[in-house]
Amino acid sequence: MRLHRNLVYTTIDSLNAIFNEGEYADKVVARALKKDKRWGSSDRKFVAETIYEIVRWKRLYAEIAEVKEPFDRDNLWRMFAVWAVLRGYPIPDWRQLEGTPERKIKGRFDELSKVRAFKESIPDWMDELGVKELGEKVWSQEITAQNQPAKVILRTNTLKGTKENLRNTLMDLNIETEYLKDQPEALVLKERANVFLTDAFKQGLFEVQDANSQLVAGFLDVKPGMRIVDTCAGAGGKTLHIASLMENKGQLIAMDLYESKLKQLKLRAKRNGAFNIEYRIIDTTKVIKKLHEKADRVLIDAPCSGLGVLKRNPDAKWKLQPEFIDNIRKVQAEVLESYSKIVKPGGKLVYATCSVLPSENQEQVEKFLKTEIGKQFTFIKDRKILASESGFDGFYMALLERKDTVIAK
Repeated sequence: MRLHRNLVYTTIDSLNAIFNEGEYADKVVARALKKDKRWGSSDRKFVAETIYEIVRWKRLYAEIAEVKEPFDRDNLWRMFAVWAVLRGYPIPDWRQLEGTPERKIKGRFDELSKVRAFKESIPDWMDELGVKELGEKVWSQEITAQNQPAKVILRTNTLKGTKENLRNTLMDLNIETEYLKDQPEALVLKERANVFLTDAFKQGLFEVQDANSQLVAGFLDVKPGMRIVDTCAGAGGKTLHIASLMENKGQLIAMDLYESKLKQLKLRAKRNGAFNIEYRIIDTTKVIKKLHEKADRVLIDAPCSGLGVLKRNPDAKWKLQPEFIDNIRKVQAEVLESYSKIVKPGGKLVYATCSVLPSENQEQVEKFLKTEIGKQFTFIKDRKILASESGFDGFYMALLERKDTVIAK
């Protein structure tokens, strides 16, 4: 087990882009993996996993290395040295790693691991917020779970085949998967693999989607032939799942503020063979008003803090700010009040987030039900999913039904 200079240099360059230039880790990693065509799968695995590891443990490693932001290249090398020592790599005699204090690094790690904000490598404000909303015990378990690397989960596209057929197809490509209990379309990869390069992906046989994210469309109680509106569709993971549950029968309207995201969704829908989707950009309030009381089902996959998906997006720990969460709660309340008017009498609404904070979840629903429009809805059920309990992403979803008799406007 030894370190290779070209792989480590790429890692340092990538960390500089993430920490100092504000780039998103997933995009930086994707670019890094294309740097040298001669790299094998183990080389690419080293680069991707090392970048994500150092991003995930940034605060802890910086504290051990005694460096502060903004990190210059010497600082990044010192953080890398901390990672290498803690992972058990022999330190090579490179100029950048001269004088690495291995014993001191291990001692500081043991010392700092007694303080949760360092042990779990999170900002103080995030730690305080987690404790305030979930309590010491639950938050400690949750943030530990959120620091585990995310598993790769596939969702079978039932418009093009069965889960069993997909599993056999992947097996022929030496990609082994397992079934998930109570998840009708999910397959879990036994080992990480770049499934996006497979013909099975290019043919639209599956999408990559977290197991708990796959529960949202089912929660909406979708039936073929309905008119359904996905109000915050984004790039459309849940939209495509809804389309498959509709069996391409009925009308599915995908809405978003950003045209670029809907363009991505169009490409994905074409690959998936989902052709009952209409696309609408929310550029004025008229777009929403035209749909008032027109939909059998409405999904509000609301913008949120993302504090349920940190294992998938570890750099979000450093990009998130407390004021963003304050603002996003206001946006959630506005979106829920505005978009709920699309549900027709007798229709159903799902409000969902990928956050574990009650203030973004059940408390938002409780407040909504007290508003003028909210009084026209009945709470049916909700589901609070923690990463520490499920092993997958943290999610929240609430199902509401609009009363048959609508109060006059």
